[in-house]
Amino acid sequence: MTSAAQTAHRTSGNPEVVISGVGLAVPGITFPDELLGAVREGGFDPHTGLTGREMRHKDRASRLALRAAEPALRDAGLHDGKAFTGDGDTTAVVVSSNFGILDSVCAFADVIARDTVTGLSPLGLPQTSSNVIAGSVAMRHGLRGPSLTLCNGPGSGLDAVYWARGLIAAGRAETAVVIGVEPSGDAVTKLLGEPVFDGAAALVLEARDRGARPRAVIGAGAYARGADPSVAVAAALGGRSPASVSLWLPGEDACGAPGGAPAFDLTGRLGRCSGALGVLQCAAAVAYFDRRPDEDAAVLASAGGPADDAAAALLLTAP
Repeated sequence: MTSAAQTAHRTSGNPEVVISGVGLAVPGITFPDELLGAVREGGFDPHTGLTGREMRHKDRASRLALRAAEPALRDAGLHDGKAFTGDGDTTAVVVSSNFGILDSVCAFADVIARDTVTGLSPLGLPQTSSNVIAGSVAMRHGLRGPSLTLCNGPGSGLDAVYWARGLIAAGRAETAVVIGVEPSGDAVTKLLGEPVFDGAAALVLEARDRGARPRAVIGAGAYARGADPSVAVAAALGGRSPASVSLWLPGEDACGAPGGAPAFDLTGRLGRCSGALGVLQCAAAVAYFDRRPDEDAAVLASAGGPADDAAAALLLTAP
């Protein structure tokens, strides 16, 4: 209790944290605005985009994450096309993925059942760790700040964004790369009974006072999590009128609607996104603000419903 109180006190006067970069590895899509509108020709192709020397010996989720992270860093001005140009010591990686390592774990379980542990390959063992995705991105770009993975249901992506914000506000990091990724594989399809979203989205979070180009603002009290979606949404609004919400990005259950705000369902377009949903929602919010640079706009993202362990909501405002 004391630790939580101290953390709340330390972050009460924190700097304004903004999203300064977005990157996608979503099949058929290149730019964030395509999440909300017409898709241009071409776009990311997993069959060709997940190959190359740097992708060797990596699980599919890590490869997707790497393909989303570099464009996000470039978009934020932290990558020159060859290497990361920021401060690796103060850059964190926060990943959200609920099924990222499921195929790897099932494959290794099958090998153990057939050949015992003597049949396992040491090169593949890291792929059975839930933090392998964050580790792959951190090692690729030399990011030596906090590295963690969240895998706690459909609200996981929004949780990851706000956890990253907390790392910056608490002084644990100056920059954070947030990635939401879900790979579609045989084990995932068998578990869920249907094919799911196969892709990744990445964000770069920074404090505005560091000179970052703001694309969206994540306020100190803009996030809430609870058992009731409507309560979580109301708490994230923080007293703001639901009528002031310019766009609502609901989760798969579309619960907790904020009083008539226009809605856009990303899952209806991309399929079941699970742990990637919240990061995709924030990428879509950035695209919305990019189109309306002079508006006092607000985008509400929500995920989770009565059938889940909890619901999460996050309010993003225009810079």
